[in-house]
Amino acid sequence: MTATPPTPAAPAGKSPSPAAPNAPVASNAPAPNSAAPAAPSGPRAIGMPIERIDARAKLTGTAIYAAETPVANVAHAVIVGSTAARGRLRSVDTDAARRQPGVLAVLAPGAVPKLPAAPTSGTGNPADRVLQLLQDDKIWYADQPIAVVVADTLERAQHAAALVTAAYDSTPPVAEIDAALGEAYTPEKLAPFGEPATTRGDFDAGLAAAHARITATYTTPVENHNPMEPHATIAVWHGDTKLTLYDATQGIFGVRNKIAKVFGLEPTDVRVIDHYVGGGFGCKGTPWSHVALAALAARAVGRPVKLVVTRPQMFALVGHRPKTVQTLTLGADAAGKLTAIRHTVVSETSRFDQFVEPSALQTRHLYSCPNVITTHQLVKLDIPTPTFQRAPGESTGTYALESAMDELAYALRIDPLELRIRNHSVRDEQDDKPYSSNALLACYQRGAARFGWSRRTASPGSMRDRGTRIGWGMATATYPARMSPSSAIARMRPDGILLVQAGTQDIGTGTYTIMTQIAADAMGIPIEQVRFELGDTAFPETPVSGGSQTAASTGTAVKLAVDKLRDQLIALRQSPDEPWAHVVARSGRPELTAEHKTDKRPDTHSYHSHGATFAEVRIDPDTGEIRVARVVAVYAAGTILNPRTALSQLEGGIVWGIGMALQEHTVRDRRTGRAVTRDLADYHIPVHADIPELDVSFVEEPDPFVNPLGIKGIGELGITGVTAAIANAVYHATGKRVRDLPITLDKLL
Repeated sequence: MTATPPTPAAPAGKSPSPAAPNAPVASNAPAPNSAAPAAPSGPRAIGMPIERIDARAKLTGTAIYAAETPVANVAHAVIVGSTAARGRLRSVDTDAARRQPGVLAVLAPGAVPKLPAAPTSGTGNPADRVLQLLQDDKIWYADQPIAVVVADTLERAQHAAALVTAAYDSTPPVAEIDAALGEAYTPEKLAPFGEPATTRGDFDAGLAAAHARITATYTTPVENHNPMEPHATIAVWHGDTKLTLYDATQGIFGVRNKIAKVFGLEPTDVRVIDHYVGGGFGCKGTPWSHVALAALAARAVGRPVKLVVTRPQMFALVGHRPKTVQTLTLGADAAGKLTAIRHTVVSETSRFDQFVEPSALQTRHLYSCPNVITTHQLVKLDIPTPTFQRAPGESTGTYALESAMDELAYALRIDPLELRIRNHSVRDEQDDKPYSSNALLACYQRGAARFGWSRRTASPGSMRDRGTRIGWGMATATYPARMSPSSAIARMRPDGILLVQAGTQDIGTGTYTIMTQIAADAMGIPIEQVRFELGDTAFPETPVSGGSQTAASTGTAVKLAVDKLRDQLIALRQSPDEPWAHVVARSGRPELTAEHKTDKRPDTHSYHSHGATFAEVRIDPDTGEIRVARVVAVYAAGTILNPRTALSQLEGGIVWGIGMALQEHTVRDRRTGRAVTRDLADYHIPVHADIPELDVSFVEEPDPFVNPLGIKGIGELGITGVTAAIANAVYHATGKRVRDLPITLDKLL
């Protein structure tokens, strides 16, 4: 079987082809209709717990992931990483590797062509991060690529890669943030999140007027993503100027644009395909060095090349959640009303690029307070560049803010839930805008009732069960309801199937399914008559599948495309001889009215999802073992397209929050800068025994402003607040406040 050359992007009014060979196809499709469908009379699919359309393909192994794409004559590439973390590469000895059977090439600095656009320092734009592409001898971090070995089999490439040696002129790295806090600086931008610092009101006056004050510092550790599917790329050149990439990515168009820039190609000459993604969580949001290295290797050997990042390499080559040091100062009057908030964040970044963990974003709007200061600073270290990791900013920031609110509640002798209710914000006070919708109070009410919060006794250590210490804690969840320009194309095929295509990605969130539901309702037909295809830059352009924006962004585009097609089909009813089955409607980038836009729309409202999380922990007083016994979470997130897939996303976020609270922690060797926890045996994550039954529910939250479908997005909402709820429960059980995650036995005993 040979590699399929790229299909040119379709011109306006035409459908790109062919479809993904393994894309899900609705079964039992009816025969072609003889007349166009009528306008939809009401919802038929949206809001229904429909099973995943791609479930059978995944369960039976017929879903093809990037590295599994059948490409003829494919060679295998293996990255050789640096054993130094700071300095320069004096030499690379590749002679032994080159002599091995089956070796086709060994790429190293000085033996690869200079690329048109391979910058060595960056501006902090995550979409255009600095890559390490064997262009110079500078060593920025441990395990940085210093060579790529290409062979006819994976085993031969691995063996030859082990024979590559290098000499360095190196100096000891600075790889821990606490060793360089004095060098913290303020970045110009909080890209892509806005300004690094904000001030409203008079913080000093507000703090002076407070009846109660607390100041505390909270730290969160380095964490790594490690989705089930590792990062992988197959690169196929067609001549010197056209390239196809089968890449494990959350953003096919971002990969296309970056690789085109690196190699000096036109974006339309780079085609990126990825029909299934085995998890991303942010690390697959932007292209990393291995993607360009695969293309570089394929060009060097004149045949397709597959490069799969190993599990240990994923701890260095594809980003991480950076360590944060967050200090909160809160002041409140005797009634519990906040008078002052200051939230300062220091996080780590690399020396050659920058990434800011925006942990104070939610503090700017979540609670009503007239006097608020937030700041973000960075410390440059000899480490890889950090990146987005599920709910970047809010996941780490809600831990600090919600822990501080709990501490303030104890200082005021006010119930933690009551304190939050008294400080509920009815509008975004930072931007001085109304919320498009905000049902947080309803989340508090339902969550407290389902959890039985009224039975909680206030004093730490006062709740026990046969010696086991019981703790109850709660926290607020929040995440922005983002939306970006997107596009889709809709076509009624001759066989009566509504075909909808968009170049988006399904990272396990259920995109195939919910887009099918949206299209079915827009046309007013059963979902069995709809086929939705994605994962190809030959399809209309869409944003990255990150920031919980896919359903809102591409879902809106799908609805608009199908609406337009439906209207054309209805108009053709009077002309029975017209080939209506071939009419195509293209949405382009949807022109929405002001009240339906997000992100780049006119600033008329503030758009956020909210929730309330309640947790019970049980702690052995002798061993310090912590068990999460219950989690009750209630969310308000606009229209819920599919309760089944939504529940999966929210429960997954809660599980991750439990891991953040009690287990996750990437350990670096201070001497070498290398990650010590380099596989899933040493990097601890929750297992089945760590997770109780989760009680997750929704409150209705109609939102006429956020977008035409009322969608807010939930992929990251579930992880926020969970860590703080567990930390607060631990304090309630023990009377010991742990402010340094994860909460491990040694910190309690």
